[in-house]
Amino acid sequence: MDDKAFAELVESIKQMKAIEAGEMKPARVTVIPDPDVKAIRAEYGLSQRAFADFFGVNVRTLQNWEQGRRKPRGPTRLLLAVLGHNPRVLYEVLHEVEPEEWEPAKSEVA
Repeated sequence: MDDKAFAELVESIKQMKAIEAGEMKPARVTVIPDPDVKAIRAEYGLSQRAFADFFGVNVRTLQNWEQGRRKPRGPTRLLLAVLGHNPRVLYEVLHEVEPEEWEPAKSEVA
């Protein structure tokens, strides 16, 4: 690593520490909105059991998400955001279909 790259790395670490301490504001903040889990599940026409199995969570957990008692976190939250933004994704992954071959039909997804 050359001196210039090292100096940039050190500066970025100093900025990170300043942001953590509240002395500096970050240049950007990424916010993933709360997903509407029930609407996303309905878009795919899946039962709560099938949708919960897809995520590897208990049905009660899914019900808590749908009723607003709890919120999905971490990678699950991000995956739900993707599924809500592009409903074709789940079908493509589960059926390994090329995007141009897919024609949405809820009966196919259920």
